[in-house]
Amino acid sequence: MDNPREVDIYWRRISDTVDELVACLEGLDGDALNWSPLDDANSLYVLATHTMGNVRHNFLNVLCGLPITRDRDAEFVARGASAAEIEARWDDLKAQISEAIEELPDAELDRDKNHPHRGVITGRDVLVVVAGHAAEHYGQAQLTRDLARARLPG
Repeated sequence: MDNPREVDIYWRRISDTVDELVACLEGLDGDALNWSPLDDANSLYVLATHTMGNVRHNFLNVLCGLPITRDRDAEFVARGASAAEIEARWDDLKAQISEAIEELPDAELDRDKNHPHRGVITGRDVLVVVAGHAAEHYGQAQLTRDLARARLPG
């Protein structure tokens, strides 16, 4: 069996983390998905939407150089009625990223990338940033899910 490419190792870990974040939404209704524990905290729907927006932007645009449009501010006011909406968007995004990184030369991980918030960093650094960001929001989603469930009767 061939050794996996480095980008595939990162992608598998990031994808697994976002899978777990999206799983935090399962079984919750729109009220619970859009609820936040504090006025300045994010709902589960926002956490999932924003995390996917970050993954999409960093993989497709920053790392792979594909033109995309992102409205980061809109991610923080997103609302939805069901987890199915998020699950479908995540499935589509996973397929897009998997296809894009198949074409990504290994040398791109060593090349400098112009990151809009971090300045010039290597492709590998982009992956580390995405992994950390996804893990941070997964932790927030777990806590928010637990607090949302605690509000439910019975």
